[in-house]
Amino acid sequence: MTEQGRTGAATAPEHVLVVFPGYHRPWAAWIAQRLDLQGIRNTLQRWDPPREVPLEDSLGDLLLARGQVLLVLNDWFFELGPRPAGEWNDVLRGFVAGHADRFAAVNLTNRPLLPATAVLEPVSLWGIGEEEAEARLLSRLGIEPRRSASRRVQHGSLVRYPDTPPEIWGDVPRRNPRFTGRDDLLTELQQRLMDAERGNAACTLLGMSGIGKTQIAAEYAHRFSPDYDVVWWVSSDDRNVQRDRFGELSAVLGLPAGSEPGERIRAVREALRRGDPHGKWLVVFDGWDDTKDAEVLLPHGPGHVLVTSRNRGWGEYTDILQVPSFDRAESTGYLMRRAPHVTAPEADEVAAEFGDVPLPLVQAAAWLGESRMEVPEYLRMVREGRLSTVDEPAAVDGFPHASLTSWSILINRLRRSQPQAVEILSLCASFAPGRIPLGIVRAYPQAELPEDLRWMTTDLPSWSRALDTLVNFSVLTRDARGPANELGPHQESVHMHRLVHDIVSRLTDGPHRAAHRKAIRTLLAEADPGNPMDSRHWPRYAELLPHLEPSGALESHNPRVQTAVLNCLRYCYRSGEYTAGARLAEKIRACWSAFMPPLAQPMLDLTTQEGNVLRSSGRFREAHQLDHALRERLTQDAPVNELGVMLCGGAIASDLRHLGQYGEAETLQREVLDESRRLLGDTEFVTLVARFNLGLGLRLLGRYQEAYDLDVETLATRETVLRPRHANTLNSGIALAQDLRLLGRYRDALARQESNLKMHVQVLGPLHPQTLKARAQLTLCRRREGGFQRDIGAMMATALDQLEQVHGRGHYVTLAFINDYGSFLREHGDLAQARDLINEAEAGYRSLLGPAHPFATGMLSSTGLVMQAAGERADALAMLEASLAGLTASLGPDHPWVLGCALNAGAARNFNGRVADAAELSRDALRRARHTLGGEHPLTLSCQIALATDLRGLRETEEAGKLEEDALLTLTRTLGAQHPHTLSARQRIRPYWDFEAFL
Repeated sequence: MTEQGRTGAATAPEHVLVVFPGYHRPWAAWIAQRLDLQGIRNTLQRWDPPREVPLEDSLGDLLLARGQVLLVLNDWFFELGPRPAGEWNDVLRGFVAGHADRFAAVNLTNRPLLPATAVLEPVSLWGIGEEEAEARLLSRLGIEPRRSASRRVQHGSLVRYPDTPPEIWGDVPRRNPRFTGRDDLLTELQQRLMDAERGNAACTLLGMSGIGKTQIAAEYAHRFSPDYDVVWWVSSDDRNVQRDRFGELSAVLGLPAGSEPGERIRAVREALRRGDPHGKWLVVFDGWDDTKDAEVLLPHGPGHVLVTSRNRGWGEYTDILQVPSFDRAESTGYLMRRAPHVTAPEADEVAAEFGDVPLPLVQAAAWLGESRMEVPEYLRMVREGRLSTVDEPAAVDGFPHASLTSWSILINRLRRSQPQAVEILSLCASFAPGRIPLGIVRAYPQAELPEDLRWMTTDLPSWSRALDTLVNFSVLTRDARGPANELGPHQESVHMHRLVHDIVSRLTDGPHRAAHRKAIRTLLAEADPGNPMDSRHWPRYAELLPHLEPSGALESHNPRVQTAVLNCLRYCYRSGEYTAGARLAEKIRACWSAFMPPLAQPMLDLTTQEGNVLRSSGRFREAHQLDHALRERLTQDAPVNELGVMLCGGAIASDLRHLGQYGEAETLQREVLDESRRLLGDTEFVTLVARFNLGLGLRLLGRYQEAYDLDVETLATRETVLRPRHANTLNSGIALAQDLRLLGRYRDALARQESNLKMHVQVLGPLHPQTLKARAQLTLCRRREGGFQRDIGAMMATALDQLEQVHGRGHYVTLAFINDYGSFLREHGDLAQARDLINEAEAGYRSLLGPAHPFATGMLSSTGLVMQAAGERADALAMLEASLAGLTASLGPDHPWVLGCALNAGAARNFNGRVADAAELSRDALRRARHTLGGEHPLTLSCQIALATDLRGLRETEEAGKLEEDALLTLTRTLGAQHPHTLSARQRIRPYWDFEAFL
């Protein structure tokens, strides 16, 4: 800096007008705060002087403000308008030099500025630390730093120094140095997010393809980055990639989440909601057109959410900001900056030709700038030129027809000047649009590539040159994870806009396309990690999944490719992506059925995985039809595939259990277990699964002691063979705690489940689906144990919220817990919410499983108890009698669920004055309960107390007294004198039974 620059201002200015292009808002905001801390009044002025207004007049308008005018400069500043460099030099040497005492400047670039800029004596802030930058700024303005300013900083809200990025900066696209205009739209977007209600600051940029939504979102993230501590970008073209990318934020935030995508997503949403560890966050969902996952993924909290989409349905979830085409000044300004030889009238003509739509304008500007072609010739080619080798592509989504011809011109030129760039384009067209893992071409040089592509694995300079050309022509953008200088070509990804992909696919389709698609599916197979059970590989599978169909991998006869396809399906099942898995399985089956025998091993594996996905998503009938048809084929085949028949039998047994056919399921499951022991041995993984499933079936049949005995054995074997921390071993622990609770051994169940849940959290994470199952089981154990009643409600509400996030509100697992929570609320007097929840669960089960399913029938008992508590005694009696009759017909008179329904129906008869009928039902229920559950089971004792109540109503007081006294003594001995069951019996409160659906 010159001596004049250091001392030019004798005194500190009373006011500073900070003039900046919108691109440099972060610097302007930082400068304004530095001046505020020194007590200097200042005003921010975003500046983009209209080209038609003389530059001297625009600069003169700035001098209307009092004090100093500080220009925030870089090479971009002098392209505003844009204007010829000569005009700027003339004004700087004339008008600005004549008012040198009013103008000052800072420089943010190390690139050369116009020579005449020296008159502004700019101080450089490029590449220096914050303290030095502040010192230079204040010195240039003649401001003596105040010591007290540093103390005030501690109490204010600091603007981050622009060269200091947010603490977390996640995969945001590189800033476009040619970003043009949109200043008003960006300002409005920021204002809407800032003014939104806390917890619901979400806005969708809505517009057609090619309108620039992604570019605006990226510019917003860069321009307003000092306002955030976390900026996280989520590409949303593909649902699996979207969920995986959003879930990756959990690790970056240091959250104690496991590896399952749904678990990580829930952890992220909860952390963002709390604002812990960061309250100032921005999450961008780019290209999110399907709103059905909005309630599961969309975060709420103190931060901001930005969505880009073509779907107007986002208005239901977020604020909507419509993205228009460029205004004409933005269009012409961009064209003239990118192609300096283009005049203003010519730029206006090109902009009109393309309807001011950004994407085709970007391509046109790139063509004109790179080729230096004159505009009349270019427009003649656009308007008249046709390629005889391709069909005329139809305009789509409001895209200007003229731009399609423009793309044809570009690709024709590249064919002549750089054919390798066209080969990369053709290869990209064999992937899906969006993020393309192009680096796998170089990562697996051993893959067999067609002759025209082999150069890609050996000629790095040509690879880099061709990619640079495509990026320069705005056909592709680089989309590498992490710093570019840390990634090799084998890790490189690119991004191709879906509209560009559609156009390029048609314009490059030719004799090589089939070979290119074959090469891509071969590369996808090479990139398959080979172990979809390992959650560390899930990000890779999420990346490969979108490209299976466009590459033709689903139709491939290559066994290696078929294995990769099945592994992607296994990934969907293991990661909880059931909807995507079901769609993928349908597509695979449609393709493979055309050329593969139904009993070929890949088809058998497909059926196994498809059945798993269907059952996990609650589509039990479809799973049963699928498995049953396969078993029929297997049993008719010769020679018989014994292992296949056995595995298919296990799947059918699982289907039958879900469909409520418990007896048939048990018979088949025993056959499967015997066969597995014969074929594989007692300790093989498949055998242990069959044994666990038999225990589950016994539990559903109400044979709790048998289930417990078998589960004890299974747990012990799994602890030896699989080790205590294996997920299947932990699941056996849940089953054993459930057995103990259903046997009435509440203290033992609670003690076991508390330790089991701790192990789940340690091994699987606090929000893994199996951990949530363990947590739900713990809430039921604590409720029955009786010592945690004050905390149970909050625990159950939290568990229900987490289950809903994992499975959705209508999933059978969630419905079961909705019923459990409703029963708890009814017991504690919140009848309105209890009724809503139980009605929801009953309707859900009826819709999912049909009215005759034991779950749907048992739910009538829950509904009847709510009616009874509300004083609707006649309706309650009808409902409870219906539940008793339905379950008796389907399960038999001795099932514990039937005995519980008899307990409730007896009470309803008594309350409706039918005391003799009540006593008859209570006596029969007690007899059956003693036989089925034993004399000390809590349900048996409840039947005994109920009978005593009915006998007192019939004035048979002696027998009633003996029954009541015996029950009280047993309850005191088994559950304790202060247990709620014991206290209720002592107070002669009629007992009831809560239906519980479980699997």
